[in-house]
Amino acid sequence: MFNNLKNINNLKGLLLIVSIILVSCNSKNKETNILEEGAKVSENNIIKVTETQFQSSNMELGTITKQEFTTIVKANGVFDVPPENKALISAYFAGYVKNISLLPGDIVKKGQPLFTLENPEYVQIQQDFLEAKSKLNYLKSDYERQKTLIADNITSQKNFLKSESEFKVTQAQYQSLHKRLSLMNINANTLTGESISSTIIVTAPISGIVTSIEASKGMFLNPSDVALTITNTDHLHLELKIFEKDLPFVKVEQPIKIRLQNDLNQEYQGIVHLINRSINTKERTIDIHGDLVNEEDAKLFAPGMYLEADIITSSKVFDALPIEAVINFENKYYGLLRQSGDSFKKVILNTGASSNGYVQILNANDFEPNSEFITKGAFNLIRE
Repeated sequence: MFNNLKNINNLKGLLLIVSIILVSCNSKNKETNILEEGAKVSENNIIKVTETQFQSSNMELGTITKQEFTTIVKANGVFDVPPENKALISAYFAGYVKNISLLPGDIVKKGQPLFTLENPEYVQIQQDFLEAKSKLNYLKSDYERQKTLIADNITSQKNFLKSESEFKVTQAQYQSLHKRLSLMNINANTLTGESISSTIIVTAPISGIVTSIEASKGMFLNPSDVALTITNTDHLHLELKIFEKDLPFVKVEQPIKIRLQNDLNQEYQGIVHLINRSINTKERTIDIHGDLVNEEDAKLFAPGMYLEADIITSSKVFDALPIEAVINFENKYYGLLRQSGDSFKKVILNTGASSNGYVQILNANDFEPNSEFITKGAFNLIRE
């Protein structure tokens, strides 16, 4: 009986060994088949794309084209106006605001009345002018007479010098008062005793838009007080900042691409006009002054608006494909080159610079002219 049991155990062991050998052989055969199949695909590098797959994945075809590649310096800043296009309005003479009816945003023309001031001192200035004007006529006549008499030795030198002194002193007073009336916007040539007024009108020195108002009716304005601000936006320009390391690359007349912070897809064109050689030691930046190429664009902006800009420092043309056509896989770049019909070949692409959604293809001459590549939707196909 023990011998029978021993034979049965030996038989079971033999069967177990045979099973292990068979499983091992099957595994090796499957592994060999998989490797052989993978090698075959790797050798051909051909990928079939059905029409349904092409359309459902929104794939697109394209060719290698000539594209402009630019080198840029990033900048940011604001829109602003030249100093001569911004006026802080104040009165040359102190007075109470009698009348003002402007609102921020109002458009004014040069010479247009802005507000009215009132002060009794204005009356005294006009009175002094009329008195000096009246006295000057008499003194001038006497001075001319004394000059004739002194020439004929009829009058004394003392009388002549007195007449000359009084005439010139009064003449200086007259001219001074005449200038002051001009600053008060009072026409000295038409001023009479009946037209003396205690009010003066402050007019706009430039045309533009009223951007701020500090004065109000009844307020007392000193000559140093700013009543309102007028800004002329006809010559809006760019005030940009770049880092000091970028200064060697920026030159006058280089083009600028301008974008607003809330609309980065829309671009406007500018040009470098001036470069400030003084460095902001705190921020380590340099100021760049730029102009808009199309002055009509100035109507779309306002002084103080924030902007982002690319200063184009160089520009070259290269053979290129869209970025989506070039796939990085295992540290190499590939593309799908159309062979015929629905067959595409995975090819190696030697890439260079990238700009504006395109990648430079250094080995473009390896392909026939007008060779078609999948320019959209190639990622999943190559990665698979």
